[in-house]
Amino acid sequence: MAEDEGAPDMLTPAANGGDTLPQVGVLAQYVKDLSFENPNAPAVFQWQSQPQTDVQVNIGTATVADNVHEVTLRIDVNAHTPEGVAFRVELLYAGLFALTNVPDDQLQPFLLAEAPRVLFPFARKIIADATIEGGFPPLRLDPIDFTGLYLQSAAQQAAQESGGQAGEITGNA
Repeated sequence: MAEDEGAPDMLTPAANGGDTLPQVGVLAQYVKDLSFENPNAPAVFQWQSQPQTDVQVNIGTATVADNVHEVTLRIDVNAHTPEGVAFRVELLYAGLFALTNVPDDQLQPFLLAEAPRVLFPFARKIIADATIEGGFPPLRLDPIDFTGLYLQSAAQQAAQESGGQAGEITGNA
């Protein structure tokens, strides 16, 4: 059977649009920085008060190569009681994401909403393990709506551009 030289090759990416479809891949995930402080040990283990926790989350992005972006979650936890600081945890957890053919208008939503959603469960486990190793019950952070935070930040940025107040992508958990 002779091949029809005028027919497109259906196995090549150009023939099926595969070379123009958006593609996303997680290249790596890693701890950039981790700090656990227990400044009032051993006295803290005798305190009767339950600690109140303040959790701050920030998202950072950087382009590290063509089509490769680093997304960093910074999670700061301060647990305190009337007697003093119970513990502090600071975590910088990052991921490298390869993005190909992602439209410009979708790049920021991915980097500031979807990528942090992918990273968060791993960062959450690291914080839980760090509190256990520090002598406390595991601190299990509540899930975070990164899409909601992104939309809120985008609305604030739009308000700033039209004369309102601005904000950054941060959140309290």
